[in-house]
Amino acid sequence: MGFFLIFVGSMVKVSVNDIKAPIAEELKLFEDKFKASMKSDVALLDKITHYIIKRKGKQMRPMFVFLTAKVTGEVKDASYTAASLIELLHTATLVHDDVVDDANERRGFFSINAVWKNKIAVLVGDYLLSQGLLLSVDEGQFELLRVVSKAIREMSEGELLQMEKARKLNITEEIYFDVIRQKTASLISACCEAGARSTGCSEEEAMKMAKFGELVGIAFQIKDDIFDYGEADIGKPTGIDIKERKMTLPLIYTLNNVDKKDRRFIINTVKNHNEDKKRVRQVIDIVVKTGGIEYARKQMEEYKTNALSILNEFPDSDAKKALESLVLYTTERKK
Repeated sequence: MGFFLIFVGSMVKVSVNDIKAPIAEELKLFEDKFKASMKSDVALLDKITHYIIKRKGKQMRPMFVFLTAKVTGEVKDASYTAASLIELLHTATLVHDDVVDDANERRGFFSINAVWKNKIAVLVGDYLLSQGLLLSVDEGQFELLRVVSKAIREMSEGELLQMEKARKLNITEEIYFDVIRQKTASLISACCEAGARSTGCSEEEAMKMAKFGELVGIAFQIKDDIFDYGEADIGKPTGIDIKERKMTLPLIYTLNNVDKKDRRFIINTVKNHNEDKKRVRQVIDIVVKTGGIEYARKQMEEYKTNALSILNEFPDSDAKKALESLVLYTTERKK
């Protein structure tokens, strides 16, 4: 699948394969290692893990791991452990998330809980979590385990903080950034830090990559927020965040910049009428008119620019160019 990226004011078409090119061999070998890490003697479990592997996405997380490793050094056995560990633990959280959200689909496929019911889905998530822990212990990669476990903890805290604040709709911009830093950015940060540490790079370089990943993750989430407000070709229904009572950056900005009448209307809609398509559409119109989308875009661009400035501190290479393209993809993607 292709996508468009902006380079020095001109539009250039780039494919995902172009970004993967410097790490194509590593990704191919990783797929085999990842499959092996999910293997089980229990036939039902093996069938389910095969189903999970079959519906994998764009491999964004392994791409961040391997590209970061190549920017800071050379891909080593520890780099494959890092990528597998992150994928196992992240997949476990997704399986559990689908149970919590009572979701029937993920990436266009039926979710595990939709096919095999909640009890089995929870147990599968537990299995994947334990496999990730055992993989890192067996390989003696305790520092990588620390990095990824910290990210999973922060993801849980971010999700709970969002739930807590969503009840009262009292999320400030400061709290919003705390939520997305924990909920979304922490995992991309872990990918980049783990990729760097797997090469044996300096502590300073590892911390730079951790910060780089955090900034990219925040930009990624803001882009997701913008999708909810009327871009027609993204494949995501507009207003879904409002229906789920999620306080996104465009909405927070709008609530802080409208008169009392519109503010009351928005809060009442989100709290009590979030299934009313007409009212949700009106809220979206107010957000657009007030400049909420434009404000969010500017914030996203600032985080992207700051991420790229960190990356510019590293020597030029094909991997660095691919990582730059991957950063740009997070803010230019159409879905």
